[in-house]
Amino acid sequence: MHKSVITEETVEKVTRRSGRRHQFDSIDATKAALVVIDMQNHFMKQGFLAETPMAREIVPHVNRLAAAMRQRGGTIVWIKNSTNDTRDSWSVYHEYLMTPDRAAKRYASMDEAAEGHQLFETLDVQPTDTQMVKKRFSAFIQDSSALHGFLQARGIDTVLVTGTATQVCCESTARDACMLNYKTLMISDACATENDELHNNSLNAFHQNFGDVQTVDEAIASMDAGTATMAKAANF
Repeated sequence: MHKSVITEETVEKVTRRSGRRHQFDSIDATKAALVVIDMQNHFMKQGFLAETPMAREIVPHVNRLAAAMRQRGGTIVWIKNSTNDTRDSWSVYHEYLMTPDRAAKRYASMDEAAEGHQLFETLDVQPTDTQMVKKRFSAFIQDSSALHGFLQARGIDTVLVTGTATQVCCESTARDACMLNYKTLMISDACATENDELHNNSLNAFHQNFGDVQTVDEAIASMDAGTATMAKAANF
């Protein structure tokens, strides 16, 4: 597991700006969505092109948070990165930022018919959950996925981001969620990348400017606090 560290500087900046350590410490789970990013064989299975070993270690944390959200009426969305129909629309990324060999392997591995596109086998994906493809790092950017419309139709106002890689698709999705006016959290022990430095730099940068960073335990406690608040209000 990553050794996640939110620095004193980040805590001080967040507290000074928002008046508290965690901006979203009371969550209405019925209006919240757990968005699980790219927990696919391409990123998780041994020997695959973008294998990120740490992503296998967060599986129990992702599963536990998903179960907790289901129990509290939350929405679960498993996002799968896809290369279908991206050769023209995202050509610069593949032609300039990759060697031709690596681009060809990426196209093949994340084709929706390929093994690499499929979710990793130990993830607890339930029939009541939603699976959705995205075509860019961020699930929210235009032409990437149907996520924003899906969440809006369900009255979702809070997004909890987990998955891999922390500083790439997870942070890109989380930043755009903030820009679209969602209360956004990155879950520190349910995101993974290559090493602790990349992981922590991403979490601290996000927390200082875009939203909250909580652990799985803290997120569950925040949902329970939201439930208690709603129950108290209903009794008045």
